[in-house]
Amino acid sequence: MFTSVVKWWRSLVWLLYPHTCAACSRPLNRTERSICHGCQHVLPQTNYHQDNSNPVVQHFWGLVPVSNAVAYYHFVKGERVQHLLHALKYSNRPDVGIYVGECYGALLKDYEAFQTIDVIVPVPLHQDKLQWRGYNQSEAFAQGLATTMKIPVDAGLIIRNEATETQTRKHRFERYINVNQKFSILESADLKGKHILLVDDVITTGATLIACAEALVSKHATVSIAAIAAAGH
Repeated sequence: MFTSVVKWWRSLVWLLYPHTCAACSRPLNRTERSICHGCQHVLPQTNYHQDNSNPVVQHFWGLVPVSNAVAYYHFVKGERVQHLLHALKYSNRPDVGIYVGECYGALLKDYEAFQTIDVIVPVPLHQDKLQWRGYNQSEAFAQGLATTMKIPVDAGLIIRNEATETQTRKHRFERYINVNQKFSILESADLKGKHILLVDDVITTGATLIACAEALVSKHATVSIAAIAAAGH
């Protein structure tokens, strides 16, 4: 009897307050999580994890030494991936990052380049922005990756020393200056010989990821990069 009441109540709540797809805003049915089945089939996956010389890893060549770099989706302005990222960052939807991370982690774990990862590290938010948003979208993505890759997350390894201005309307060089030398590594961390998977929500110029990767490399870590999406690659 109690179980039946609970199921009835959950069904009523779902009808009154349905979750919506982060990519198209359609109400989700009870077999869907965060992204509807229709969007799952049309979101533009890069398959960069199958190519160790893909355009994202090439983006970092000559800028910072990375073992590999990948992104799950192609970012196209005004399209579904942008809607998905907007929901993740601005609509109180950390579930989106977790779910996408689980899906991507399920792919990455079967590829040799990602089987030596020791720890997953999200790009940190400054404390002020973290308090305003309530969560770090990159950490949500990291948690999802960790679930299916069976690798721990260390969200406190990289320290953001000071708040930076929003990157949204800055050009490439301005973005690099905005973040350069504003990240450090937890003083007690011993990263020698460690393979770090550094993760962020989206790669545009890559300035923030470069600054974080430089900080990790300075502590003798090997760095790979993964993001939910990449723009212009």
